[in-house]
Amino acid sequence: MQGTVDGFRYGAVTPVAAYLMACLGGALGLRCIVRSLLDDQSWKPGWLALGAASIGCGIWTMHFIAMIGFQVEETRIRYDVGLTVLSLTVAIVVVGIGVFIVGYHGTGTATLATAGVVTGLGVAAMHYLGMAAMRLNGSIQYDAFTVGLSVLIAIVAATAALWAAITIRGFLTSLGASLIMGVAVSGMHYTGMAAVSVHLHGATRGPWTGDSPTSLLLPMLLGPIIFLVLAGVVVMFDPLLVMGDGERSRSGRLRQPPAAAQPEPERESLFEAAAGASWSRREPQRTASRVQKW
Repeated sequence: MQGTVDGFRYGAVTPVAAYLMACLGGALGLRCIVRSLLDDQSWKPGWLALGAASIGCGIWTMHFIAMIGFQVEETRIRYDVGLTVLSLTVAIVVVGIGVFIVGYHGTGTATLATAGVVTGLGVAAMHYLGMAAMRLNGSIQYDAFTVGLSVLIAIVAATAALWAAITIRGFLTSLGASLIMGVAVSGMHYTGMAAVSVHLHGATRGPWTGDSPTSLLLPMLLGPIIFLVLAGVVVMFDPLLVMGDGERSRSGRLRQPPAAAQPEPERESLFEAAAGASWSRREPQRTASRVQKW
């Protein structure tokens, strides 16, 4: 018996919230990667690691917020804790591999292709590990073509995000890139979910273990969300990113404001000059007349 799958239990609430989290993680990750490139004196590994963790947490949070809206009407869904945590680890580690590749080797065609494939496969692995963590009274089946399409979307999205992280420096362009990245990641997720079908068991087989979405996912989401907020604080208060990327000179240092020029002597207006000249001509005459009268 086939189960009735519904990925939008709460309407547009979960897709919109998931998209926003993907955009937030992408935006913070891109800015951290840009920060590592702006100043050679900064701690590059730290900024790249922060960027990778931000993107990974954003993608993972997007996935499980979207999964809160997923249901099979004929059975309840629970999640295995170990696989759920493993999916978060895979997201951060594999995204980190791609970020460090482009962060140290640039965006050459071969380098970017390798990093994009690795990162895209990591994002897909995170997604399907999260799906494998589901526990329900049935078996999950996938359409092979749709799964392949979702993996392809993940690779393209990851490649585009890594390219944007290296080549796009301005704040507004980075923001636009993160919005596009959010669309791509969300599109990958819902394409993967479109491949899902559930074959229900006639009776429960063995003990039904695992935690419900509200008891597991909501508390687990707090950690990555808090991390993204803290990463946002770090980015917001970094002087180099606040001042803008255009404040950097070719030598790799921040552009210093021009030396304060000495104030020019105040110039008299034509009226004041003429009045002064007239006064200087009349004053000797007045002095002489006063002397004669005395």
